[in-house]
Amino acid sequence: MRIVVVGASGNVGSAVLRRLRRERDVEIVGVARRLPPTGAGEPYDAVRWHSCDIGLAGAADELTDVFAGAAAVVHLAWQIQPSHDQHVLRRTNVGGSRAVVDAVLRARVPALVYASSVGTYAPGPKDVPVSERWPATGVPGSSYSRDKATVEEMLDGIERSHPALRLVRMRPGLIFQRDAGIEISRYFLGPLAPVRLLRFGRLPLVPTNRRLRMQVVHADDVADAYARAIMGDARGAFNVAADPVLTPELVARHFHGWTVPVAAPVLRAAAALTWRARLQPVDAGWIELALNAPLMSSERAETELGWRPSIDSVTALRELFAGMAERAGTDSPPLAIPPSLPAGQGNPY
Repeated sequence: MRIVVVGASGNVGSAVLRRLRRERDVEIVGVARRLPPTGAGEPYDAVRWHSCDIGLAGAADELTDVFAGAAAVVHLAWQIQPSHDQHVLRRTNVGGSRAVVDAVLRARVPALVYASSVGTYAPGPKDVPVSERWPATGVPGSSYSRDKATVEEMLDGIERSHPALRLVRMRPGLIFQRDAGIEISRYFLGPLAPVRLLRFGRLPLVPTNRRLRMQVVHADDVADAYARAIMGDARGAFNVAADPVLTPELVARHFHGWTVPVAAPVLRAAAALTWRARLQPVDAGWIELALNAPLMSSERAETELGWRPSIDSVTALRELFAGMAERAGTDSPPLAIPPSLPAGQGNPY
């Protein structure tokens, strides 16, 4: 069984490679813009690699050749930075996703598993989890959410026009693992964040707001959900998240910190000002997403995929914090420390 993983070298991609290697009689093909170096070790060895920038013209033609004969394509590639150049992000995230889908159809691949996100959902409740039926129209003000919703709308049309294609959309919460420590620090915090303080397992101050309630899942558990979707016959969307829901109060308790109430307008303004000053790499849209993305029910994944998280959300967060403090990563370019790349810049796949 030949499986092609697009965006195979990043946070989720590395975990998917680890999980798929446990399956018998599976050939794994990895696609990435920047390939892991020869001798990078697990999970990058025993993978046939192809370099492709999915956002460039001609990517669909190149990918069609790579996808030929595949039983399934997993589309994980997504660009987070540079956040100051929305054209570049949309070219990769929306245009690149279109190229992947076109190549899947041209190569007659029977199954496509797409990495969507909780970010695709419209604003929703923070006290009652929603199912996959919640509108996937995005959170206004978040370019990440807008692009995720745009791709999902495109996939709606593909499902209608190509009913034979088995299309699965995975919608996880925040995805953490130790090896993503340097990547997440670089893409979301920037060089000024005092992440070394996390080596003591302490987070001195935690901003609190009644809408700051988020869900987390460990990368290995997300990868297991992907593998179950790939190897089975599931179709449609699946929420993937672990318990408990992370609240500021819960985080402060587990990491020996103090909560500091902060109004939503102050959070937005602080993010916008520091982003414009290039003190940190994420714009105010990420605050909008954090405040408005709904909580999700993973009941469908549990029932139809037989999926259960093996790592709770607090443990996943603790592992990420340790990875940040220790500058953990791998030899894969997205998870490594680039010697000449400024923090907060570059392509995460």
